[in-house]
This record gives sequence, C-alpha cells and structure tokens, in this order.
Amino acid sequence: MKWRPDYSAHAAFVAPARPSSALWRFFLGLFVAVVAYVALNEFYFQTVYAFAGPGATSLHGNLLKGATPQAMYLLLFSFGTMAMAVGVTVRVVHRRNASRLLGVPGRLWPSFRAVSIAMLALGAVLLILPPWDMGGELTPNLPLNRWLLLLPLSLLAVLVQVSAEEIVFRGYVQQQLAARFKSPLIWMVLPSALFALGHYLPAEAGENALMVALWAGVFGILMADLTARSGSLGPAIAVHLWNNVSAILIVSLPDDLSGLALYLTPFSMDDAAALRTWLPVDFALMLVSWLAARLAIRR
Repeated sequence: MKWRPDYSAHAAFVAPARPSSALWRFFLGLFVAVVAYVALNEFYFQTVYAFAGPGATSLHGNLLKGATPQAMYLLLFSFGTMAMAVGVTVRVVHRRNASRLLGVPGRLWPSFRAVSIAMLALGAVLLILPPWDMGGELTPNLPLNRWLLLLPLSLLAVLVQVSAEEIVFRGYVQQQLAARFKSPLIWMVLPSALFALGHYLPAEAGENALMVALWAGVFGILMADLTARSGSLGPAIAVHLWNNVSAILIVSLPDDLSGLALYLTPFSMDDAAALRTWLPVDFALMLVSWLAARLAIRR
C-alpha cells in the first residue's frame, strides 16, 4: 500500500484554471506577466524618485541595501506590482477571475489564521529554549520604541511582499501547471525551481549562493504541499509571512535588508563560514514550521 498525501482540496484550487490551461496560454501569460511587472515596477520607482527630488540619489543607494526603514518600505511595497502584473495576466490572457488565485472562497482566512497561530506558538517555544550562540552578541539596530511604533506598517509591508510571491508561484504558476499536468513533479517542483532561481544571488551570498537557492527551492516545495492540502494560499502566506518577519523585522543580516530589524546578527552576508553554519538550522526550522502548519490545517 502506497502512502499518498491528501490533495483532494487541490482539485478545487486548480479548477478555475482548467478552461484556459493550454500551454501556449501559460507561456504567453508568463511573458505578459514579466512585461507588465517590469513596466509597473519602473513606473513605481520613477514616481518615488520624482517625489524624492534632490534626494533621489541617496534614496537609490539606500534602496539597494534596504538600509533604512523608508527604503525597506519602498522595497517591500514594490512587490505589489508583481501581484498586479499577474492579476492583469489572468484577466487578459486567461479571461478568468484573478481573485481565484488565492484559492477556494472561504478557505483563505481560516487557514491563514490557524497557521499564523501555530507559527506564533512555535516562535514562543523557540524563545524559551536555551539561547543559541550566533557567534557573538546580537547588535541592537532600531530602538525598541521606534520599532514598536513602526511594527504595524512593517507587518503590512512584509505581508504584501510574501503574498505577491505566493500569488505568483503557488497561485498562478502552480494552478496553471496543475490544470494541465497531474504529476506533482511538474506542478510542485517547477514553480519551486523558478522560486529558487529568483533567490540565486551569487553577488550577495558568494559561495553560499547555491545553498541559499536550494533552501528557497525546498521552501517552495513545502509551500506547494500546504497549498495542495488546504486548497488556498492561506497556509503558505502565513508560513512565509512569519518566516520573513523573523528574518526582516527581528534579526537581520547587517548588510542585507536591515532597515526594519530590531537586531542585527554578529556576522554579515560575506562571512561565508558563519552563514554556512546557520543554514542547516534554517533548514531544520523550515521543516518544523511546515509540520506545524500541516497540523494546524489538518481536518
């Protein structure tokens, strides 16, 4: 007897994509989505620079590293153009309701809430465990009172970022491929490979770039699994959200998207040995988060 995961909810998730599942539409959709994203993103940042006036040059430098809260907000909210581009693609190329990219109506919020509670509970458990040595003391970044004041907007900004990525990879790409192919090796692995490719950054991660991309690919597969089990993007958005909250808002690398972080790690991205030491820990936490989310949505 072969063990099979319960993906019965996935059929309803994929159903809206079936009438327009021809491969030519999918490839045309990818092209339209990329063009629309580039155009919308360019318009977004040109508008920002226009309002910045003489300060545009310094703003551009901060944006490249996400070195200030303002730069981080601009970067995170810019992901909204990615979701808008896919929404345009679904309406124009596939002639269907873009809201169905989020999943079966009525399932998004309950599953997002359940998994968020599980992630917060997991975070609380990790806090009471013996402290782990990160190779030195954490460096305070934002003052606590300012961090708390910014927290509501910061959470919204991260939510926009992760939701856009989930809409693209687990929404549009997974739906369209699953509408055409039955095998999870296609609709689960291919979107995750694209997700991993987007996280392959040798200039920033150096010799750890391949390992970081592998982490992203495995993460994508686990999020595809949660989406197939729940019939919505709710669980994937929740896990992605609280993972990124930890990495962007709580403890961040000092040279990479640190503008909203409460603390900074004692090592930077170019410290290959220290970063490589912590990647297995990140892998373990990712797997534990996935298991906790599965328990939260189990019916």
